[in-house]
Amino acid sequence: RNAQEQSAYLQNADEALQEYLAEGEYRTEAAQAFIEHVYPVELDITESGAFWQTMAELLNEYRQRVRVYYLAIPPAIFGVCCQNLAKYDLVDERSRVVVEKPLGYNADTANAINEEIARYFDESAIYRIDHYLGKETVQNLMALRFTNVIFEQLWDAKSIDHVQISISETVGLEGRAGFYNEAGALRDMVQNHLLQLLCLVAMESPHKMKASSIRAEKVKVLESLRPMRGDDVKRHTVRGQYVAGNHKGKLVPGYLEELAEAQSNTETFVALRAYVDNWRWARVPFYLRTGKRMKQRCAEIVIQYKEVSHRVYDRDAGALAPNRLVIRLQPEESIQLTMMAKDLDTLDMRLQPATLNLNFSDTYKKFKSDAYKRLILDAVSANPSLFIHRDEVAHAWAWIDPIIDAWQSDAQDPHLYRAGTWGPEESDELLAEDGFKWFNAGEQH
Repeated sequence: RNAQEQSAYLQNADEALQEYLAEGEYRTEAAQAFIEHVYPVELDITESGAFWQTMAELLNEYRQRVRVYYLAIPPAIFGVCCQNLAKYDLVDERSRVVVEKPLGYNADTANAINEEIARYFDESAIYRIDHYLGKETVQNLMALRFTNVIFEQLWDAKSIDHVQISISETVGLEGRAGFYNEAGALRDMVQNHLLQLLCLVAMESPHKMKASSIRAEKVKVLESLRPMRGDDVKRHTVRGQYVAGNHKGKLVPGYLEELAEAQSNTETFVALRAYVDNWRWARVPFYLRTGKRMKQRCAEIVIQYKEVSHRVYDRDAGALAPNRLVIRLQPEESIQLTMMAKDLDTLDMRLQPATLNLNFSDTYKKFKSDAYKRLILDAVSANPSLFIHRDEVAHAWAWIDPIIDAWQSDAQDPHLYRAGTWGPEESDELLAEDGFKWFNAGEQH
């Protein structure tokens, strides 16, 4: 970059720090000290040449420092990028590489990408990032489970009726048309984010809170997922695609309109019923759901407990609602526990649901969640606990690929749903078959 371009880039970096740092975190002197070490360089990653040489000379002035290479590039060129890093002597025992999803298009391509990276980096130096795992509430899920006996003793099929994990988005393609039309919601969201959250809900307690122990328990969950093929896929999955609708009073286009195509079979919505076939979770359904152009932006885990086995209050006391634990990841991070209590507005013995609410923003006044900040610091500190191991990627794709194959063999169009809704009606029917309803954020339950 020339001097003018570099100055503009650094100015943008400073403005970004001011915008995104939590209140009181931005300090002019510290920001300037940081920016003095930012060197924007334009180069063709796929070719070796003068730009690579320039970057190598720059970085080799700091050979004793930890080097973290964050590859915010298409996965198809992860390999050649790592090759050039090695070619110019930029990979050593203090080097780490961070890669983002999607890691591949299926099991074969994911394995090929992992093989390419592994030629130049040891597995211990490869950090596969999933920003949902960096959210404070996700980490609190493990703390909730493994440090509180009242939850751990009630965290199994004896007490839990079913589990819902939803990630809903209000946006459409947002400039990702090419990628998204090739991938779809199952590859883009379920294979990584949703399955990772399922693992954290279903995993056994690790021996220690160390990366190897945590990853080993997550792999066991993925291995225990009941495979789906053929008719199983028809019974347990719903795929949808949004059409034009209304969001917050504003008309928004349908998927095909945004894509500027006359036809596409790509799903923008997925709902599915999964089972973890082990003793802890025998016959407990896990409902996973994700979609674009939905009514609200939200990511949450709902643990629905069973009803009490014997009712001791008479019917006049009112209906008994089972306990529910809601772990919300976005937009705000919170943990809510709903239980039955006496209605204090009456002298009669009337029961009503009451909610205990731990809202992180209210409880911790300086709290401002930044998952990426946490994860990048972990990469610098060589702490891979919240990153994904290669084995997890392989097992996730092994479960996802047969679903994709069944959809392609069936060749049915996805169910349509209007933008600004909670998805196709068939998604509601999936839960209604089992006597359940989706827990939709912002609605009375």
